[in-house]
Amino acid sequence: MVPPVQITPLIKLGHSTLVVYITYGAKCYSYLKPQTEEERRVAIEEKRQDELKWIDRELAEARMTAY
Repeated sequence: MVPPVQITPLIKLGHSTLVVYITYGAKCYSYLKPQTEEERRVAIEEKRQDELKWIDRELAEARMTAY
């Protein structure tokens, strides 16, 4: 068997820091994801409303020019 290799404290600290930041990122993502989904849903609804208003305007304009 190969004897265990000494790992420097700096590398150990780097690994620990990486684990902490991954955990922190996962926590932030799980917190922000529902807010982002709600904002996206609202934006889609607003776009739909704008498109309906545009269609109504175009139809009204077409009716006015038809006479």
